[in-house]
Amino acid sequence: MSVLFRLHQDQSHGTARSGKWYARAVPIGVINTRGLAEIIQRNCTVKRSDVMAVIEELVEVMKDQMQDSKRVKLDGFGSFKIGLNCKGARSAKAFTITDNIEGMHVVFTPERSHDQAGNRVKQFLHGVKCEELPENKVSKDEEGGD
Repeated sequence: MSVLFRLHQDQSHGTARSGKWYARAVPIGVINTRGLAEIIQRNCTVKRSDVMAVIEELVEVMKDQMQDSKRVKLDGFGSFKIGLNCKGARSAKAFTITDNIEGMHVVFTPERSHDQAGNRVKQFLHGVKCEELPENKVSKDEEGGD
């Protein structure tokens, strides 16, 4: 199991990156909640329908809690919170919600652990390997995604 990548040459002009080659991670498919529930069902004694019910409720509860200004931490997974996209104001007195808050986004911070050398590693990156994408291995959903 590896993260697949494709080489890409930077086409920007007048930057230190111009003309250099970089790797870009390439997803070769998508797995949805039902697919995850199928895998979880095979790996434990819980039925897919039970897993689906829990995941669907988890999404609703997380949404409610984040909208109540709470950070949601899933142990072993990471934490989620709502962040704000803002435009600066001349002063605190001049700041208004309608004029300065332009939008919101969800911030995900993966759980971190330590590797054998004592370095901090994000949960989903622990032990990951990279491999160049073999020719013609991109799914139809991902073609032309560059």
